Amino acid sequence: MKVSTTPISGLLVIEPDVFHDDRGYFFESFNSKKYHEAGLDFNFVQDNISRSVKNSIRGLHYQVGNFAQGKLCQVISGVVLDVAVDIRFGSPTFGKYHSQVLSEENKKQFWLPPGFAHGFSVLSDIAIFSYKCTSFYSKKDERCIYFNDEQLGIDWGIKNPVISEKDKYGIAFKDIESDFKF
Repeated sequence: MKVSTTPISGLLVIEPDVFHDDRGYFFESFNSKKYHEAGLDFNFVQDNISRSVKNSIRGLHYQVGNFAQGKLCQVISGVVLDVAVDIRFGSPTFGKYHSQVLSEENKKQFWLPPGFAHGFSVLSDIAIFSYKCTSFYSKKDERCIYFNDEQLGIDWGIKNPVISEKDKYGIAFKDIESDFKF
């Protein structure tokens, strides 16, 4: 397993060891002992899977307080552009984002600790996206930043996005509360 840092402190890209043969491939998508030995000591409590069509954007979501979530993201099928926005007040990269292509082919995982808004766009015809969470979902603690916020300037890699009603009414980045400190 290879763990790489990104230009934004706290965000990690994880490349599992993949074993190929004539039948296909095998890899461990999570092994708590191996992750712990690599310094990645997470306690996951919930797994989520979504299926989305091409040009869909989900996000930018995060939770606050006792329900703030770290997420370990990966794609089971298809290709997505996974995006994390630093919302930790006082961070040198506050308001910056990092995007990472996750696909069935590259099998990369993207770790986002609490303090990041998260979203993804679907670049393939269909994508099945999976992520493990360090806290349970809480509707009252969920927040949403408008995916197309001009201040963030995220290049989602698609035109004519398909957006849920909920995500159409996210707040502006400039209006988020200081729920996370660096």
